[in-house]
Order: sequence, then structure tokens, then C-alpha cells
Amino acid sequence: MATPRFAIAHVTPYPWESPSNPVNAAVAELSAELSRRGHRVLILAPSRSPAAVRASRGELRDARTRPDGLGSLLSGSDGGQPRVIAIGEVLDVPIPTRESRRARVGAVPVDIARTLEELLGRTPLDFVHVHDPLPPSASSTALRYSRALNVGSFYSPSSRSPATALGRRFSESLLGRLDARIAASEQNAEELERLYLSLAERRHDPQGDLALRRRLMQRRLVDVDLHMHTDHSHDCETPVEVLLAAAKDAGLGAIAVTDHNEVSGALEAREKARGSGVKVIVGEEVKTASQGEVIGLFIEEKIPRGMTLEQTVAEIKQQGGLVYVPHPFDRMHSVPDYEHLLGILDDVDAIEVFNPRVAIGSFNEEAVRFAAKYRIVAGAGSDSHVAQGLGSVRIRMRDFDGPQEFLQSLSDAEITTKPTSLIYVQALKFLQTKARPPSARQAARERRVRKATREGGGT
Repeated sequence: MATPRFAIAHVTPYPWESPSNPVNAAVAELSAELSRRGHRVLILAPSRSPAAVRASRGELRDARTRPDGLGSLLSGSDGGQPRVIAIGEVLDVPIPTRESRRARVGAVPVDIARTLEELLGRTPLDFVHVHDPLPPSASSTALRYSRALNVGSFYSPSSRSPATALGRRFSESLLGRLDARIAASEQNAEELERLYLSLAERRHDPQGDLALRRRLMQRRLVDVDLHMHTDHSHDCETPVEVLLAAAKDAGLGAIAVTDHNEVSGALEAREKARGSGVKVIVGEEVKTASQGEVIGLFIEEKIPRGMTLEQTVAEIKQQGGLVYVPHPFDRMHSVPDYEHLLGILDDVDAIEVFNPRVAIGSFNEEAVRFAAKYRIVAGAGSDSHVAQGLGSVRIRMRDFDGPQEFLQSLSDAEITTKPTSLIYVQALKFLQTKARPPSARQAARERRVRKATREGGGT
């Protein structure tokens, strides 16, 4: 069996015009050998040369106009001559020596960060290999924007343990993005190739069932929302009838009802939705013991809260359901961290890459990168706790029947969003759940159910 040929970016934090720099020397040697072995290799490095930076920016402009975009930068980089791209200009960076415990790198210029964001976000890479990724540097910045599997090489004992040199929160975030860490003394092209192969096996198969895909292409397109709640959740006051009427008004063809630690609302919604034109996926958003929440889709029985993440995932699979990870990196929610997600990576069927209730956009962006990195099917949902939130995000996908057709259709879906006010929907949620006494809430609920039932033709 032929060895796969990977697209690899090696990132050094030191100016490329420093050939005596041991990090750059190692990068040059490794990149050349990997290129000779048939891999397409880019070297991304800051530069002291304005001319080199201008030339690289010209290459980027030309690449943007080509049919394969920035992927064209990889062309010709597999014949023993990796392509060097000067990602931005720096004035001076200390060169590390054998005696120095760690080379100190200055703040990353804005143009370097922007160039790395574009390169790593739009170039189809299998691996981003960062060297001395201590912040602030081009290497640590590359980890922020990478959508590929990440390997880190460390060149001194202190740099191998960045948690001792950095703030705890930042170091955990940094290390979480690395799929492998190696000491510089242990790296050579052959060993790296074996490491790359083992890491690549962690990625999901992006093809799926090709025969099923062809059959689904004949189905109609429907708009789907994969995350919402009814008043069977402890923090929601939306009756099932109101939710179904709102889904129909929003033009949704299918919804996943995912109440907190409860499946009864989804079962009721599926029963009452018969004949309405809205398909209901029965789901549950389950709180684990200490590793965040996970959603089970296409289940029939309630899954108890408080189990470990692995036990919860096993229970979803036991019921023939799909494992869907909601708002995975939203620090405002209870979420699994990188370590826990990696432990269940093989069992994750889909991951929520957009949730409008996530207050900080970078959390959604991190989910997008994680899904791309491991080639996990991407999903999205409104996470609506009020009916007015439905339709704020929707997935346009082929109609489906059952979990396997759903997952294949989702892999080819298009996610669209529209601007919404988080403050507005949160205020509505507060008014419905907290601002009125129980008797007033009950009266309001009955009015809304009557209205939804009347307008929905008896839904």
C-alpha cells in the first residue's frame, strides 16, 4: 500500500534569513527531506527582507485568482524544493544558542497574524508543524488559526513544558491544539512520516456512503434546526404546540428537539407533528458528571444525567442514536475540553459549529476548526429556548429517513445564519421563565397554546 502524500506547513518563529539558527536549520533539513519523499511542503517564516515579503504577497495575490485558490501554493513543493513563504516582516529576533534555555520572541506583528489566518484557513493542509510554539510568536499564532492536525517540536527542556512558563489558561488552550509534541532531538523525516500517518488515522472518513449519497441527491431540500428546547426543559417555557407552530412558520422541514436531560418533550413533539409537514428528530441534551453536555439524536429513551462522557456516549450508541456535540468550546457553557473530546473522537458523529447563543464568536470559530481538523460532519442549531429564536440558523440538506441517511445528508449540507440579537432572545427567555409569577406564566402558556393550535389547524 502506497504511503499517503500529505500537504504540510512547517512554521518557524524566527526570520528565515538566520541560517545559523538551529531551529531554522532543522526546519530546512526536515522540509527538504519530506519534500523529496513526495509530500507537498510549505515553510512559513517571518523575514527581515522587505523584498521577500513583497514577493510572497505577490504569490498570495496570484494564488487567490487561480481555480484552486491558495491550494496552488502547494504545486511543485514535492520535488525536494519546499516553497518558502515570507509571512511578514520583523526587525530583529534573538537567535537561540545551545547555551540559552529559551529564545525570547517579540510580539507578533498584525500583518503576520493576518497572513497566517488566510494561509491556514484557505490552504488545504493535512498538517501544521510548529517549531518552538511559545507565545507570542508566529508558531503559537499558527496554532490559533490551524484547521489541520498539529504537531509541535520543542528545542529546549523549558520549551517542552510551556505550562510552567505561561498562564495556566493560555497554556492549556495552546497545548490542547497540539495532536503530538516531540523533542527536536527525536525528529527526522522518516520518524515524522510515521507520526503523521498515525495521526491521520484519527480523522473521520469524509466520503461516507457514496451510493447513499447518490440516492439522497434525488430527494427534496429541507431546512433543518438541530438544537432547541420545549417546556420539558427546566429553563424553557415554550410549549410543544408553540414550538411546532413556530417551526412551521419559519419554513423548517425538520427539527431536533433536545431538551435538557429529558426526552418526553421530543416524543410529544414527534407525535403532535404527524401530518404537519415538520419532521421531528427525538433528541436529548445530557449533562455528564463533569465533562460538559452531549446530545443524543434519534434516541427513544431518556438517558440519565450524571454519567461520565464515555458512558453517556455509549448509551446513545446503545440506542442506535447519533452523538452530536453542542457548543463544544463555549466557555460560558459546561463543555468538554480538548482532552475529553479526543477521548471520544471515534464516536462523535457530528459537531455543532454554529450556535447563535454563544456570546463570543471565537468559540464558534474554534468549533469550525476542530470539525475541519478531524473531518467531522458539521451541524448547527438555534439552541432556542424561546419560539422567536427558531430559524436564526438553518441547515439546507436533502430530506432523510433515519440516522444513517440523516448523517450522510448532513455531510453535504449548507449552513446559513442570519443576524439575531442575543440580548433580545435572552430577554424573552427571562420574561417567560423568571419575570412573572407561576400563575401568570401558566395563563400565558395556555393562551399561546390556544393560539398556536388555532393557527396551526389543530397541531
